[in-house]
Amino acid sequence: MAVPRPLWHNIWWSSAGWRTHARLRGSDHPGTTVRAGTVRTMSGQLFDDAPATPASLGPGVAADRSRPSTVPAGMPLAARLRPRNLDEYVGQLDALGPGKPLRAMLDQGELRSLLLWGPPGVGKTSLATVIAAHVDASWTELSAVTAGVKDVRRIVDEGRGRLELRGRRTVLFVDEIHRFNKSQQDALLPGVEAGWVTLIGATTENPFFELNPPLLSRCQLVRLQTLTDEDLRVLLQRAVADPERGFGGRVALADDAVAHLVHVGDGDARAALTALEIAAAAAGVTRPGSDGPSAELSLADVADAMQRFRYDKASDHHYDIVSAFIKSLRGSDPDAAVYWLLRMLEGGEDPRFVARRMVIFASEDVGLADRQALPLAVAAFDALDKVGLPEARYALTHAAIALAVAPKSNSVTRAIGAGLEAVRRHGNAAVPPHLRDAHYRGARTLGHGVGYDYPHDHPSGFAPGQRYLPDELGGSRLYEPSRHGHEAAVADRVASLRQQARGRPADSDTRPGDEPT
Repeated sequence: MAVPRPLWHNIWWSSAGWRTHARLRGSDHPGTTVRAGTVRTMSGQLFDDAPATPASLGPGVAADRSRPSTVPAGMPLAARLRPRNLDEYVGQLDALGPGKPLRAMLDQGELRSLLLWGPPGVGKTSLATVIAAHVDASWTELSAVTAGVKDVRRIVDEGRGRLELRGRRTVLFVDEIHRFNKSQQDALLPGVEAGWVTLIGATTENPFFELNPPLLSRCQLVRLQTLTDEDLRVLLQRAVADPERGFGGRVALADDAVAHLVHVGDGDARAALTALEIAAAAAGVTRPGSDGPSAELSLADVADAMQRFRYDKASDHHYDIVSAFIKSLRGSDPDAAVYWLLRMLEGGEDPRFVARRMVIFASEDVGLADRQALPLAVAAFDALDKVGLPEARYALTHAAIALAVAPKSNSVTRAIGAGLEAVRRHGNAAVPPHLRDAHYRGARTLGHGVGYDYPHDHPSGFAPGQRYLPDELGGSRLYEPSRHGHEAAVADRVASLRQQARGRPADSDTRPGDEPT
């Protein structure tokens, strides 16, 4: 059946490249994609009005629409291999497996607004496109990076008109939806609430932190997991074997090369397929299809194409690795600490960020249990500034190992918590008169400084019985030392001082002037 064309189809060349503009009354062409206010028509692609026959789709596919066999020149391998129907979709069985609520809903032709949350390269965009095709809906796409409120409202209005005039649903796909600000998210609410558009948002960020509660409550959250090793193997095999979208058997992968792509792809299909494409191009295989040169790719070939481990500094994955590093330090595991540290550095993490975290850790989790922890962490930070990477890896690793094996104490952290609570409750407590400034004329007549006992007037350097906290906090203990490492001696010292502060004699084996060793 002939592919329907849009009512108006104008193409012009600009400095940004080819752009296609379609003026559509009601924008009812089902292959219309909108990015940042520019309407782009994908004629003859995923969502043409003429339905594909079930026979053309293969067994087990319920009236899905397929992508055309023609592959646009220059399309990346990962984009070429996007699934054409749900049966081609790889992975995410927890969300789409037989009997799962989402799959059952789709097989019944139903669809509600969805939020697809998962790390990069796990199939969020692919799932959105096949879902829209599976339920026979018009497809419109917005980029959250550049679209504005005006674009959102226009698409909602067009979806309303399409539904009322033709009874046809509109799927609005918003990539990187967490980048929408509050007003942009609010502009979606009327259309989603009334059903004029069915929203499918994709995000790598935690939607509970990034999206407005009203929008979040109107969408079904679908958590997509990192792809398994077997999922990546299936996609790599499809890439080398597919006669139209892949390399048509012209690329052979050694077993260790496949294992390396799977391992370093780390659950990211786009990363693994892009590395395969780069390795194939370096060997002379640059076009899809079964015609042309062939190549055998070794481990060395694909390792060259994956020169850096995947590490996304802007996603939850970044915070997960940082968390693993800190917990390894806190858990006194130097081996794990070194691994996570170097994984961050090799992945391109800002080394100053890592150094800052170790300086914080030295006080937060080691404290006085090892009096050299904080100076060592600061010295590593200073060494980083002076010598830079890669040589500063020595200082950073040195500090990480030292912090991992150091005795641990969170007494500083607990003192901060207790102190802040005291400030919240008694933040306006008066300064005791004997502690007030007495260096100006007339201060003594006000009673300022009267009764202050100068500690250095005592042989021990300590003034027994003198109080320093406000009256409301008299007797409060904000610092409770542990008995770990160096802090055991500190604990003895503090106990002795507190005894004398209450006017009691110190224990015979601990004098107020003694310093902990």
